[in-house]
Amino acid sequence: MSFWDTSDGGTAADTGTEFEVPSSNLEPIPDGSSLLAMIEEAKWAIKDLAQVLEIRWSIVAPNEYKNRKIFQKLWVTDDDPNAKDADKAAKKRDKARRMLAAIDANAGGQLLKAGQPTDETLALNLVGKPMVIKCMTWSMPDRERPGEVIEGNWIAAVGPASKPQHIAEAKPRAAPSAPAGGSYGGKFRDFKVDDEIPF
Repeated sequence: MSFWDTSDGGTAADTGTEFEVPSSNLEPIPDGSSLLAMIEEAKWAIKDLAQVLEIRWSIVAPNEYKNRKIFQKLWVTDDDPNAKDADKAAKKRDKARRMLAAIDANAGGQLLKAGQPTDETLALNLVGKPMVIKCMTWSMPDRERPGEVIEGNWIAAVGPASKPQHIAEAKPRAAPSAPAGGSYGGKFRDFKVDDEIPF
């Protein structure tokens, strides 16, 4: 098998001059749904020269969303570079610390005993521990496809694994509204699909 061979028995050399990755944009989990999930990965990262805690969740139940991933960013140490002022950044950090403390409490409560966690202590104490998460949705205009919307989920709450689960009724999609020029208030926010939106 040569480097350019593909798994379907073809070759990438036959691609030509144009190729578009097939869209894998899944419908978000309905707003307000509570699902059983586990953390697959928790680690520190640097974004815009600031430290942020990145968490990747995997849905365990119900089966219709099993193995779906939801990405969460918690600004527990540094200020979010996108915060409008120092007061809002401090409030966002406080919410993020409370969220991490609740996640830790549902995972056995070992992080709070150790001070600021490392990648190793995050993995040891949080990965694979089931808990219920409440998913909310976000949407925004797609910069690359005018008139289209991109959507995703963010985590609004965590609770013990014994907490009831439910799938909320899906709401109809609303068309995005943005000021002329494709920006919000004259400034376009560079969201990525895995960005945590509200806090």
